[in-house]
Amino acid sequence: MAARGFDRVRRFRGRRFLNRCANHGRPRRAAPTVRAMKTIPITWRVFCAVELPHEIRAQLGDHIARLRKEVPDVAASWSRVENIHLTLKFYGNVEVDRIASISSAIERAGKDIAPFEIAIGKTGSFRSQVLWIGVSDPSEKLTTLHQRLGSEDRVYRPHLTIARIRTPDGARRFVDAHLQMKFEPVAVKVNQVILFRSELSPKGSKYTAISKHGLDG
Repeated sequence: MAARGFDRVRRFRGRRFLNRCANHGRPRRAAPTVRAMKTIPITWRVFCAVELPHEIRAQLGDHIARLRKEVPDVAASWSRVENIHLTLKFYGNVEVDRIASISSAIERAGKDIAPFEIAIGKTGSFRSQVLWIGVSDPSEKLTTLHQRLGSEDRVYRPHLTIARIRTPDGARRFVDAHLQMKFEPVAVKVNQVILFRSELSPKGSKYTAISKHGLDG
C-alpha cells in the first residue's frame, strides 16, 4: 500500500514538472495598464421639452381610450399619458460631465423669449406607423427655441406621439379611425422649458427633470 501511495505522489510530481516545462518560455500576461483600467464614462439619455398641463394629459388620455375602443385588435405601442411631452430637442446619450453645459445652453436659448401660446388639436400620422396630435406655433417662438437649441436638418414639425403601430395588419383602419376622431383644439401657454433625463426599462420610460428654464423675454 505504501509503495502504491509513493507511486501516485511521484506521478503527480511528474505531471507538475511536465506542465512547467510546457509553459516554459511562454510570455506571461501583462498587467493591466492604466488606460485599460480606465472606467467607462457615465452617460445619461436626455432631451429638452415643454411639459403639458394636466388638462391636456386628460384630453390625450380620453382620445387614446376612445381610439383603443374603436380599433381594439390592432397591435400598437401606446404612449403613457404621463410621459407625453412636447420635445424641442433630443440629445441622446451624453456624458454626465456635459449636462451642465447643455443646461446653460438651454438657459441662453430662452433668454429673450417671452412666454407664448401654442395650440394643440390636430390628428395626424407619419407613414401609417406613428399616430400623433398636432401642435401649431402661431408666434413661431417654439420654432425659434428649437433652432437655437441646434436644430436638425429636417423641418421641425411639433407633435405629441400617442401610438406606434407594430404590425401592418389593420394599420390603415387604425390610422383612419384616428384621423376621423376629433381632438378639441386647446391653447397652451408656454412659460418654461425643461431638460429631462430618460431612463429606459422593461416597465417603460421614466422621465426626471434635471433643470427648469423660465422664459423671461
